Amino acid sequence: MKKFKYLRISKTKKLRFIDNYFKKKLYIVFLHGFMSNIEGKKPQTFLRFAKKNKLGFLALEYSGHGKSSGKFTKGNISSWTRETRLIIKKIVKKNNFILIGSSMGSWIGLNQFKYYKKQIRGFIGIGSAPEFLTRLMWNKFSKIIKSELTIKGITTIKSGDYEYPITYQLVRDGRKNRVLNKKINSKIRVTMIHGEKDEVVPVNFSRLVLSIFKNAKRKLKIIRNGDHSLSNPRQLKIIVKELNYIIKDFF
Repeated sequence: MKKFKYLRISKTKKLRFIDNYFKKKLYIVFLHGFMSNIEGKKPQTFLRFAKKNKLGFLALEYSGHGKSSGKFTKGNISSWTRETRLIIKKIVKKNNFILIGSSMGSWIGLNQFKYYKKQIRGFIGIGSAPEFLTRLMWNKFSKIIKSELTIKGITTIKSGDYEYPITYQLVRDGRKNRVLNKKINSKIRVTMIHGEKDEVVPVNFSRLVLSIFKNAKRKLKIIRNGDHSLSNPRQLKIIVKELNYIIKDFF
């Protein structure tokens, strides 16, 4: 497995990443989800694909995630978007790239179109969850949880076997990063992949993302019996097939 590296982006912050360097090649940029990291099956699968096809590759961990520095509760969509922009500028440089965003990573990915619209040549979303902080959390929170958040500034949300510390500043920042009310005019391939039985993020979120791209070659792929993570060998094979479909445009 490729060794992890670190990029210092400030005096107090360094981000962990993996890359496959090519000077003048198309890159694949993978953006992971909320409280996730780059040790999972998806980034490793895409890295192997990049090596096999002689493509550049980048996967990073936002601050407060994985082994990157920083405290998770201090981060938000704005800061994670900014970090992603900086590391793409440093590693991918002027190369064109295909974005793959998993869950929250799709939200971070959509924000990158503001900076790299001409370099982004394709976009794949996996269980895309843009604006989840408002649409899936705040709007469905009880009055007790909302009160705890506004007064204490933090609450803990349980989801399956996991517990997530949710801060009020994270929710408020999420409102500043609305993307579903905007349009992106890029004429690229945009493929949304969603698990049929995703109990975390409804399939409709992928449809909402597709509606942003008016001039793109849009596709929605619903994986039968698929969950939110879509990380088993059969599901990953389907995702790689869709990635390969986009890559073929360039060769």
